[in-house]
Amino acid sequence: MPPPTETSTIYALSTAPGRAGVAVIRVSGPRASQVLALMTRPRPKPRIASARTFIHPIDSRPLDRGLVLWFPGPKSFTGQDVVELMLHGGRAVVASLLEALSAIHGFRLAEPGEFARRAFDNGKIDLAEAEGLADLIDAETEAQRRQALRQATGALSALIESWRATLLDALALTEAAIDFSDEADVSDQSIAQARASVESLEAAIRHHLDDSNRGEILRDGFRVTLAGPPNVGKSSLLNALARRPAAIVSEEAGTTRDVIDVRLDLGGYPVLLSDTAGIRQTELRVEQEGIRRTLEAARAADLILWLVDPGAPEIQLPADLVPVSDRVLLVRNKADLIKTGAPPALPDDSVLVSAKTGQGLDDLTARLAAIAQDRLDDRGLPAALTNARQRALVADTHHHLCVFLEGNPHEPELRAEDLRRAAHALGRLTGRIDVEDILGQIFSRFCIGK
Repeated sequence: MPPPTETSTIYALSTAPGRAGVAVIRVSGPRASQVLALMTRPRPKPRIASARTFIHPIDSRPLDRGLVLWFPGPKSFTGQDVVELMLHGGRAVVASLLEALSAIHGFRLAEPGEFARRAFDNGKIDLAEAEGLADLIDAETEAQRRQALRQATGALSALIESWRATLLDALALTEAAIDFSDEADVSDQSIAQARASVESLEAAIRHHLDDSNRGEILRDGFRVTLAGPPNVGKSSLLNALARRPAAIVSEEAGTTRDVIDVRLDLGGYPVLLSDTAGIRQTELRVEQEGIRRTLEAARAADLILWLVDPGAPEIQLPADLVPVSDRVLLVRNKADLIKTGAPPALPDDSVLVSAKTGQGLDDLTARLAAIAQDRLDDRGLPAALTNARQRALVADTHHHLCVFLEGNPHEPELRAEDLRRAAHALGRLTGRIDVEDILGQIFSRFCIGK
């Protein structure tokens, strides 16, 4: 991505490529107003959608008719002059407009995420808001949309700034203790006030970190692994829940050799459902590898659906899964094979289904949605940490606060350094300090046109 000092005017298709009813082309930069002078005469009023015929800047031939919006900087998404062209979404129409823009001197096609990067460089958004914007574009479920929108509109940034304000106040008190070190009463009082503020802040940040990675799981998907002995219908259940033949189904035991993933939207929550190889003793090396992958996926899952036949005796989990037995939901499949009469007595906290007939599937999906909702509920937290970068920086901040509290209060110079390091970590989260090394990583996630 070009450096922040880049002064070229950029353009890109901001809507999805391909045939559509309407397409939007965005232009941003110091020469964006040339689009108005060369292609959409007469110039529209700022921030008022105006119908115009789009003409080629070289030979003035008509290209399409649509709407144009003009946002003079700095009151625009990027902080620069911005023009948005709304045109018909046919491939030929879009191609002709993009070719026309390329003919204007100083214009070039935007890189992925370059519009958002310019918005950051011009102070329109911070890094946490930029990450939320990227997550909002990628959101597939209602819960993901809500979380991403809160972050994109500044909920996490506001929380971080409140922490940072408290931290800077404590730092000022600590530095005052240094300045008045020859006055013991003043110095001790300043350090005591700083410690009180840091103790409160440390508790708030610790509480926020102790959220079982809720934000990251919601962003990436609640992982549910189907596991159990061979031939209990794991692949059939995966297909039934996905409502498509995602996995091969066969009466031959050991058909599934690898982990197969499908994404589901259950009650607005993203669920990543994984079909795995049946667990049994075997001499086949390829099946052994499949079982190893099954156990690995199960240990990493947020929930394990342990499938058995309806008449199976007492359930015995493999030794590898005993440590995660609190994340196991027992599912008895093949309810259609139960003879008429009273159904078998089921252990508490288990579900009876038939992947073949659909019996019990509504109960199972409702149960999965409820478990996901309980795990991903915000628990009253104002904003969630949604990725590893954010969590690492908040954890780093917490570490330095703990070092401050554990350190000798009669060494104010060292305690001030602890707080400076904590403030540095928080500043990196929102971009208040030099973070050039991580900007490319964040903005490269965006599509071209954003």
